[in-house]
Amino acid sequence: MEKIQKIFIKPDRNINAALKQIDESAEKILVVVGPHDQLIGTLTDGDIRRWILKGGSLQVPVSRVMNRTPRCLREGYTADEAKKLMVTNKIECLPVVNKAGVVISAIRWVELFETRFTKHSTIDAPVVIMAGGEGTRLAPFTKVLPKPLLPVGEQPIITLIIDKFVEFGCEKFYLSLNYKASIIKAYFHDLHPKYHLEYIYEEEPRGTAGSLQMMKKTLKTSFFVSNCDILINADYADILHFHQTRGNAITLVGSVKHYVIPYGVCEIGAKGVLKKIQEKPEQDLLVNTGLYILEPEVLKDIPVRGVYHITDLISKYLRRNKKVGVYPVSEKSWLDMGQWEALQDMVKRLGV
Repeated sequence: MEKIQKIFIKPDRNINAALKQIDESAEKILVVVGPHDQLIGTLTDGDIRRWILKGGSLQVPVSRVMNRTPRCLREGYTADEAKKLMVTNKIECLPVVNKAGVVISAIRWVELFETRFTKHSTIDAPVVIMAGGEGTRLAPFTKVLPKPLLPVGEQPIITLIIDKFVEFGCEKFYLSLNYKASIIKAYFHDLHPKYHLEYIYEEEPRGTAGSLQMMKKTLKTSFFVSNCDILINADYADILHFHQTRGNAITLVGSVKHYVIPYGVCEIGAKGVLKKIQEKPEQDLLVNTGLYILEPEVLKDIPVRGVYHITDLISKYLRRNKKVGVYPVSEKSWLDMGQWEALQDMVKRLGV
């Protein structure tokens, strides 16, 4: 019972607290319970994502967002009943209730099928990884090794990124190179990867989007673009589906970030008169992670020369009222190694 209570949440807790609990439990679902642990709803990361996309606040109670008619199993269920319900509805974890509707346990996919739950479909979208930067924030290590080859445990970050895409069926990868390009190429030459790998060479630094212009004749379908210092633990097939079904020209993946300002914040009126002090205000933001999906036609809008960042392209499209979407993920779904402290945190969180 102690284990199942880790995914219990009360209906008056806010969505931000639920997000943190989902991250910590790694179950992707919370069971919403009443005063005596009666089942009153469930809440998944997908429920929260849809709420955020509607512009919903993370400070509202869980009861506003939860599924009020959740699937569940009755005490005394058979394995066949559980399997049928899970497979039919693609559910990874089901609460089990007694005659009084009290949650007494939960059954997980892995316990029934002895294999990992894979809800996602496979995709075959090209992936471009921007690996040409100098990684100055990680100096002096990047004076010797290019940032994409810095180890996170026993693997360089770039192979962790690629392996995540391979898990979803992606097979075509393009690396945009400049700084220490020959070292990166030599590494993959010795690796003999099973996926298809090509290189784009920047004669001069082109920023986070400039080199994409050289791929106008190569990329003909929706494609991913990733920075080489981030890892996103999310359903890439669902991100692609989100991008295409909404008709976006560009979709960026945004991570929910909860900030607490550890001071009393002063609001000033006319002539320097203090209106109020707000103690330790909290704010929820969606932060750009550095993972994107682009349509091939956007490549014509990237200049042939000079430094050009993907945020420049996004700003241009917003001015033109082109569709730019945001796919939200939780804070712990985004692993960043752009700075030394962040690299250490990534190693710790991956357990490598």
